[in-house]
Amino acid sequence: MPSHLPNETLLRTELLKLLSEGRAHVTLEHALEGLSPKHRNLRPKLGGLKSIWEILEHMRITQRDILDYIRDPSYTSPTWPEGYWKALPDTLSYDAWMDSLEGFLDDRDVLVNLARDADLITPLPHTDEHTVLRELLVVADHNAYHLGQIVFVRKLLEAS
Repeated sequence: MPSHLPNETLLRTELLKLLSEGRAHVTLEHALEGLSPKHRNLRPKLGGLKSIWEILEHMRITQRDILDYIRDPSYTSPTWPEGYWKALPDTLSYDAWMDSLEGFLDDRDVLVNLARDADLITPLPHTDEHTVLRELLVVADHNAYHLGQIVFVRKLLEAS
């Protein structure tokens, strides 16, 4: 692929680290490390906060939404907010937790590969302004925000 940017290698390296290592932010793996299954589906008593599973599932859905937007010019995003936030189940099965976790990690790997290999600055075929770079930065920013929420919810639940 021809280089369109000065220091494109540096840009790609930083983007890869941002997506997979967190840089100044916690990674999902670190945010969930040692989390007891009993804390996955609990909401803190502080009003309006979501459970760790709800946050993780929202991150998975949003990350997949952006990935599908990048790859499919005819893709239509879910309706906001119900398409991005799933209802809190009474009980959360191990399989449902693993589906959310593995789905997030698998899609993150695809996005990391895009950061490594894709044309970052040419607008996507179905838009005049959005680039792969922009979409990857949106994912990283969105994930960082919600990873901070997971850390905060863990502290409130005394689950750290």
